[in-house]
Amino acid sequence: MQRYFIKEENWIGNTITIDGEDAKHIAVVMRMNIDDQIICVHPEQFAAKCTIVSIEKNEVIVEMIEELTQNSELPVQITIASGLPKGDKLEYVFQKGTELGAYEFIPVKMERSIVKWDQKKGKKKLERWHKITKEAAEQSHRHYIPQIQEPKTIQQLVDDSEDYTYKLVAFEEEANQLDKSEFTKVVSSLKKGDSLLIVFGPEGGLSPKEIKTLQAAHFKICGLGPRILRTETAPLYTLSAISYAVELN
Repeated sequence: MQRYFIKEENWIGNTITIDGEDAKHIAVVMRMNIDDQIICVHPEQFAAKCTIVSIEKNEVIVEMIEELTQNSELPVQITIASGLPKGDKLEYVFQKGTELGAYEFIPVKMERSIVKWDQKKGKKKLERWHKITKEAAEQSHRHYIPQIQEPKTIQQLVDDSEDYTYKLVAFEEEANQLDKSEFTKVVSSLKKGDSLLIVFGPEGGLSPKEIKTLQAAHFKICGLGPRILRTETAPLYTLSAISYAVELN
């Protein structure tokens, strides 16, 4: 059953108005009809099964049948901070990370990032990224669309990191010389409502200066096992491991 995230002002009692691209998707792409059913998701993270009562190209009206009680969100909030990589790797992280339950994404401008953030093109890129996470959230039956912040510097990331329950930085080079269980310890300590910010470097990794800055802000260095993972693989491995630990174990 198709799922759509609907803004709060479009919910009036049991009647919900769907407009914009979602209305076009229902009417033109999916070719739905009156009495067909969909799922609508409210910004306060509850979902309802609905029946279509009116359908036009730019507006669809539905009536709520029942509220759905199942919640597919991770019980902990995981924020992925990724160094800006080349190509479309970050879009892949956003899409798959959303499917795996990430709460938020923060692109980070790092010393070894080959790609530089273009402020002029930034607005369109953020809009594209939001569309990717929205579609991934719908596909994976989530109740929440992960937010994507505008790219930050390492110092900006540090300045905004005080409120997280746990803070980690994946850095295999040094983690191999340290206690490899840091990631395991944090994951096993996660409780419902906790938040975790974990930082990943770009293709060239984090610089020694960046590591010192993060450590000074009480980020713990961790490894993710004996294999070296690509910049787009490591966040997905992390989310999978956390999902297994808090949802399936």
